[in-house]
Amino acid sequence: MMRLAPLLLLSALTLSACTLKEEPAAGASTIPAPPDVAAPPADALKTPSGLASKVLQIGMSNVRPSLRSLVRVHYTGWTPDGQMIDSSVVRGEPTEFRLTEVVPGWTEGLQLMVVGEKRRFWIPGDLGYDKIDRPGAPKGPLVFDIELLAVR
Repeated sequence: MMRLAPLLLLSALTLSACTLKEEPAAGASTIPAPPDVAAPPADALKTPSGLASKVLQIGMSNVRPSLRSLVRVHYTGWTPDGQMIDSSVVRGEPTEFRLTEVVPGWTEGLQLMVVGEKRRFWIPGDLGYDKIDRPGAPKGPLVFDIELLAVR
């Protein structure tokens, strides 16, 4: 498993209606890929940039992050062939970062969310790591389940 958290924090751009719970079993080191990991379903929300998303758990808040926000999230990411690339859920520790410190797909996607919401994002390569020269960064489209826990 590739650890992605350091890749998500890009340090100055050098260089996640039904409820689905995909918690790992005790001692698990991976979370199985969702069945729609290869492509977004027809009912996914699509933005002009090409980012697609689907709400997995509705948030009961009206608090949304802005570009300057510090957010706390839990996430799991996969390649379209179902390989898990990283998961704060597996590590058991949420991640914090500013929206300006992550790939464009995360920056755009998190601003669509409210606290308590969980979404699945299908991030095209150009909104992920394709344009970032970072050794070990996964290229091509990626899928992330992101739960927005807090905004500061």
